Parts: sequence; structure tokens; C-alpha cells
Amino acid sequence: MYLFIKRIFDILFSFILLIITFPFFLLIALLIKIEDPQGPVFYVTRRIGFSNKEFSVLKFRSMIVIKEKNNVKLNDNERMLKIGKIIRTFSFDELPQIINILKGEMSFIGPRPLPVVYLPYYTDVEIHRHDVKPGISGWAQINGRNLLTWEDKFKLDLYYVSNAGLILDTKIFFLTIKKIFIKPEVRTMGNDIIEKSLHEVRKK
Repeated sequence: MYLFIKRIFDILFSFILLIITFPFFLLIALLIKIEDPQGPVFYVTRRIGFSNKEFSVLKFRSMIVIKEKNNVKLNDNERMLKIGKIIRTFSFDELPQIINILKGEMSFIGPRPLPVVYLPYYTDVEIHRHDVKPGISGWAQINGRNLLTWEDKFKLDLYYVSNAGLILDTKIFFLTIKKIFIKPEVRTMGNDIIEKSLHEVRKK
């Protein structure tokens, strides 16, 4: 019953939020194109969703398209757009995922969707993080985010799967708002590095 209620909430809230933030969408898109007109507005990446199904996650692009300059590979800080650093600081780059929620691929609250390349490296226990829909924010995100090891992240994700409900979702929601507006975390690590990390760890 709760999952049905949660889905209704996701549909209504994402629809209302999309209408409210639409001018903000246009502003961010305009600033991205002004700063780096060569690239697209959105960064699209394939992720693992509910029941291990693949889907495309939408984010606002935060880096320049060019990865090399004078035959020298640029690091993530060198590729970071000025507007990109701002939207990452306040997690505004995640806003397009409202569309993923409307489509039923994600929820507001749930384990963060990870790249499909990770799928072969989950343990038989960790794979159960996909027993619920992935979310924009989750239990791991409000308890350390990128400061956590992969093992700790998965333990927190599995705790959420086992305890998902109105009380826990409400707690995560308000703690997420607190982290965004009271003590935002600056994320400067690029998507490519993040996507390789688990793959490299589990190969060893």
C-alpha cells in the first residue's frame, strides 16, 4: 500500500515541481549554452534501476565537452563549467531527474542509481539495493555521500530497502533539504571517475 501511495506522491509532486522550476530549467540551460555552446544541455547516462533494468538518467551538463587541450588530457576541475560548479554545489544538476520520476523510472527517495557497468560486481546481497526504485536522494546520501566507502554505501542502501516507509522517507526528505540549503556539499569529481571507481575496486 505504501509503495502505491509513494508513486501517487511522486507523480503529483514531480508534476507540480516541474511546472514551478520550468523557468529555472530554462535559465540553467541558457547559462550552460552560453558558457559552452558546443555541447548539449543534458548529460545522459545509462543506469541500473528497479529489478536491475537499465534506463537513461538525465542531468544538467556541468563540464565542457572538450576533454583534451593541446594533446593534454584535462582534469575534472579544468573541465568544470562555472555554472557547473554552482549547480553541483546545490545539487541542481539533478533537477532533470524529475522527468525520470514522472516516467516511473525513479522516485524522489531511494538508493542512487549506479552505472550499468557496475552490475557484474555486486555481491548476492548488494544486488538487493535494486528491489526498490532508485531515487534522487537516499539514506546513503544524507549519511556521508562521497565520503563513504562502497561497502558502507551499500550497507546504507540495504538498510533503506529493509526499512522503507513513510517515516524514513520523510526523514530523508527533510535532511536532504537541510544538506542542500544549510550545508551544501561541493562535488567536483567528474562522472567518468565516479563510474570507474567500483569497477576498479572489485577487479582487484
